[in-house]
Amino acid sequence: MDSVPLFPEQATAHAEQVDALFFFLLLVSGFFIALIAGLLVYFSIKYRRRSDADRPAATASSLKLELTWFLIPLPIALFIYIWGAQLYFSWARPPDDCMEIYVVGKQWMWKFQHLRGQREINELHVSVDQPVKLTMISQDVIHSFFVPAFRIHQDVLPGRYTTVWFQATKPGKYHLFCSQYCGTDHSRMVGTVIVMEKRDFEIWLAAGGDGSMAAEGRKLFQKLQCVTCHSADARARAPVLEDLFGAAVHLKDGRTVQADDGYLRESILDPDAKIVAGFQSIMPSYKGLIDEEEIAQLTAFIKSLRPGQTPRRNEEAEPPLALPIPRKTP
Repeated sequence: MDSVPLFPEQATAHAEQVDALFFFLLLVSGFFIALIAGLLVYFSIKYRRRSDADRPAATASSLKLELTWFLIPLPIALFIYIWGAQLYFSWARPPDDCMEIYVVGKQWMWKFQHLRGQREINELHVSVDQPVKLTMISQDVIHSFFVPAFRIHQDVLPGRYTTVWFQATKPGKYHLFCSQYCGTDHSRMVGTVIVMEKRDFEIWLAAGGDGSMAAEGRKLFQKLQCVTCHSADARARAPVLEDLFGAAVHLKDGRTVQADDGYLRESILDPDAKIVAGFQSIMPSYKGLIDEEEIAQLTAFIKSLRPGQTPRRNEEAEPPLALPIPRKTP
């Protein structure tokens, strides 16, 4: 479809599959529109009233006719459903070898953080043929991440992570838009996805970034004095964070949840929402003290923690932030 100006080029494997389903739907819809319109014209002429005295004969119901317009559309509808479901599940389940990038949408820009530390605004560099998973959140209002050439379109919501993945198949520059009206300068919230050859992308990665997201998260972990409670020793007053990500967490109220990105973010901003079994509600909320980018850095650090890697209390750290006084245990 690259030669047809009406359609954006296809720059991912999913783009071809989405277009194939789209054009099949157009074909089926066009066929039935033409059929129904043709029958309407034909019946209007054939069964028109020829005089005021003309009275049509009584119409008897036809079981064959009823079965025909039920049994013919049914397999077509089921075929479309199965095709669409397969496409949806392939799009909704990112491969295990995805490169993960955190995205923050805000009025009016896109901010990207690579796990290796590179940060970008309104530009996203990726490698060709490399699956990329975007973990996205909004800092203010609803935005929507839309790259026409990739056929990906995902709402970016405040207070909730959403994800989307793609695998670019062609090097080049592709338009990025916000497709949800988000305020005065909505039309200026645009960007570019730059797909590079693998070697060029590795050179680009090596040239930028002051430190990985996990390393920056470690600094923030110490600056916020999180190690005071999350010390991972016998005196710890808060849960151990090592090997936490992806594990089942047993809560005080008897529920069990999985420690994913959303759980970690909620625990940082609203620690009373899900209290871990065996611990008291003593953690202050960090809402308003750190932004979404810093939350992503803390999350990356917690995800990287393995046994024995929790910082020690006496490690040198930056001066702590002014924090709210912890609540007293009842």
